[in-house]
Amino acid sequence: MGAFKAYDIRGIYNKDFDKETVYKIGYFLPKLLDSSIVLVGRDVRISSDEIFASLCNGITDSGADVYDIGLATTPMVYFSTVHFGVDASVQITASHNPPKYNGLKISRTKAVPVGSDSGLKELEAMVNDQPIVVSQKKGTVISKDAKQPYLAFLKQFAPDTSSLNLSIDCSHGMANLLVKDLLGSDHHYLYDHFDGTFPAHEPNPLEVENCKDLQEAVLKNKSDIGVIYDGDADRVMFLDENGRFLQPDYITSVLGYHYLHKEKGNVLVDIRTSRSTTEYLAKLGATVHIWKVGHAFAKTKLRDLGAIFGGELAGHYYFRDFFNCDSGFLASLIVLDVVAKLKKEGITIGSFIDSIIAYANSGEMNFKLEQKDQAVAALYDRFVNHDKPEKVLDFDGYRIEFPTWWFNVRKSNTEPYLRLVVEAKNEAELKARTKELSDIIKQFN
Repeated sequence: MGAFKAYDIRGIYNKDFDKETVYKIGYFLPKLLDSSIVLVGRDVRISSDEIFASLCNGITDSGADVYDIGLATTPMVYFSTVHFGVDASVQITASHNPPKYNGLKISRTKAVPVGSDSGLKELEAMVNDQPIVVSQKKGTVISKDAKQPYLAFLKQFAPDTSSLNLSIDCSHGMANLLVKDLLGSDHHYLYDHFDGTFPAHEPNPLEVENCKDLQEAVLKNKSDIGVIYDGDADRVMFLDENGRFLQPDYITSVLGYHYLHKEKGNVLVDIRTSRSTTEYLAKLGATVHIWKVGHAFAKTKLRDLGAIFGGELAGHYYFRDFFNCDSGFLASLIVLDVVAKLKKEGITIGSFIDSIIAYANSGEMNFKLEQKDQAVAALYDRFVNHDKPEKVLDFDGYRIEFPTWWFNVRKSNTEPYLRLVVEAKNEAELKARTKELSDIIKQFN
């Protein structure tokens, strides 16, 4: 079973992992994180209740207690880990994956993520190799209200949206738990009730096809912006007033507009981020740091840097003010605050984004490959050994930079893909470079 990934435990339930695996995870988790309490939240997937029951059985059989916060967004679990002062927490979710998937996102003290390099490998070894000895004094399951404290926290950041016409797609997912409490009921909502089968579309807004209904709603409703949350509401993406999907790394610039007028400092972006964004942030006074993709890496780096905020191409946005964690709601509240301010000046979100774009960008392309390592090596040989790049970043694949263009190639940590991003000064060069790179990659199919 291959559910233990770089950032979390995730896969097709009853194929990649099952309730016996979950029971063992629950049993060994208190030992791994040296905690007598494990806080647990869950999403609305069909398998989440069964996974919750097995996880709780494992935790309580180890002698530890469970704080059950019930249905929750993933960021609500991060918040609750700090709010209730626990040293271990789990969100049961497969985030944006299709309905047959599920998983567990694990955090330790202060909502620091547990990834493959910080505990998941040890947990996997315990699950595979160590015996279960049920404690003579079993733990108990204690219900906790996390929704009201989390709402109170988020409302500190809530802007006045009375001037805005919003279309909001909740993807049948966990955003429905809080969205109307935060933004009110008088906007145009799509799929604003729970359904763990996600009948309207997969809860992954990074796939533009999943944004089609929201695009129609934005145009029909003449909305100022479209907002779409993923399945567990740790990510958010946006469409402009013309229904155009706004590449998530450009939204990091919107966060910069909000924060950097008040305070200069470190900002974190991932290795795929557009120069349009990094140059805009630097112009506002940020010191921009490029780092690995993935929440387990980003949160640790954000904390180490003392960065104000961070953003990823996948639509995760991280905040110093939120324990260095990501929150789809906090990101959307800040973006909507900026949209409301721009609207007063007669500026649309689309025209603002256009004003910062200085390069032609491919977005992230995926190649399903058997020989991923060989393809990466061939690209390195061609563009580093034979050419003279300005800069080579060699973590999370490679980002190879030239004066007028750059590319990032990396293996997915969660899916069987080689991922490529290309950016150039103009469309003609982007097209030529993308073809050259793609032709090399396709040789290894």
